[in-house]
Amino acid sequence: MSVPLLPPELADGQLRPRRGDPLARRAGRALRRVFASSPAAETAAVTQAAYAIQQPVTSGRQIAVSSIRGGAGKSTVAALLALTYAHYRSDPVLAVEADPALGTLPHRLGAREVRWSGSDLAQIVDPSMLITDLTGYLLPFAGGGWLLPGSQGSIGTRLDIDTYRVVMTSLRRHFAATVVDCETLPAEVARTALVTTQARVLVTPATPEGVAATRSVLNWIGGLHPGLLPTTVVVLTHPSPDSGVEVRRAAEHLGAGGAAVLPLPYDRHLAAGGAIRTELLGERTREAAARIAAEAMDRAVSREPGRRPHQPTPYPPAQAQAQAQAPAPQGRPSPGQPQPQPQPYPGPPAHQPPAPAAAPPYPAHPQNPGAPGLPATPHTVTPAPSAPAPAPPAPDTPGTTAHHPDPRPDHRSPFDGGPIH
Repeated sequence: MSVPLLPPELADGQLRPRRGDPLARRAGRALRRVFASSPAAETAAVTQAAYAIQQPVTSGRQIAVSSIRGGAGKSTVAALLALTYAHYRSDPVLAVEADPALGTLPHRLGAREVRWSGSDLAQIVDPSMLITDLTGYLLPFAGGGWLLPGSQGSIGTRLDIDTYRVVMTSLRRHFAATVVDCETLPAEVARTALVTTQARVLVTPATPEGVAATRSVLNWIGGLHPGLLPTTVVVLTHPSPDSGVEVRRAAEHLGAGGAAVLPLPYDRHLAAGGAIRTELLGERTREAAARIAAEAMDRAVSREPGRRPHQPTPYPPAQAQAQAQAPAPQGRPSPGQPQPQPQPYPGPPAHQPPAPAAAPPYPAHPQNPGAPGLPATPHTVTPAPSAPAPAPPAPDTPGTTAHHPDPRPDHRSPFDGGPIH
């Protein structure tokens, strides 16, 4: 049976949601855009965040969101991440509520009633199920994402490790990005999620006591494994317009060890509670949510073996021109598979003789399909002599020395002086 999240008298008596920015701030921003705006810089910032969020993944990336205390905005940050990934990515996105004790993630994502929970799905899930079978037990939210609630709003509901393991291992292969709203630390499921996911987000209020408590959590995470801190993002939330701590000093204190520290400004729409409507969020809040989502996804993907961390710099003009002139691939890649980068043209056409001097660069060595392509390395060859070189003696000829070829294979093009097969 479906259970409503709010009683009818409360659902009908909600006030009209307000915009995140007041009228004076919106008017001032409109004037700045007219007289002192930089469209190129704004477009570059949005493009950089979108490129990091939309980067391809070869397997599902899981991001755990937790905090050291309640009321820090943990479920709000988890909902913002899920909405951002669902908006920017074309592959499926999942939000899992691993905080069944009256969690607010379904409220934040606009759900009105709950039927199936994580404990119910763990009893009926089967490895042979397709994503079309699983979505019947999930709730859709804005942007095309899916939500798995933790409970039906009953007090005393708990989530054990076995249930969490069954749900996550069964759903991760169907969704490119999974945001897990965990319990507050030091709950057992929250500690397990922080260690087993590819990236983690710690939410803390921008207060001196919140920063000090989060520093203790970061020290504990760094003691578990040295590779956990570089894949951690700390979000400083502002529950009021006036913050109780300087953001720059808090970032210096919490960033030791490789963790990224990003602020989430005060927003009237978020502070009022209820469902998050992205069109009512303040502009700074939308930009901060995109930066947090990009940083979390970038660190989750960079942990994958064989991949380099995302480079935020845009493509140079030469490489962009080469990509525009590259021929289109014959087949369309499957969802989740990274698209190989186009390589420079290896040389002149077959009907033209090769140039006697410096030849164009040859393409890089073919790589693993799961790894991104590397740019080609320029290589200059010396022109061959006019007279053919004498053939080496056979290895089994008496009185001669066996010829040992170079153990490194020559992958150059025949137009660049390479062997002709």
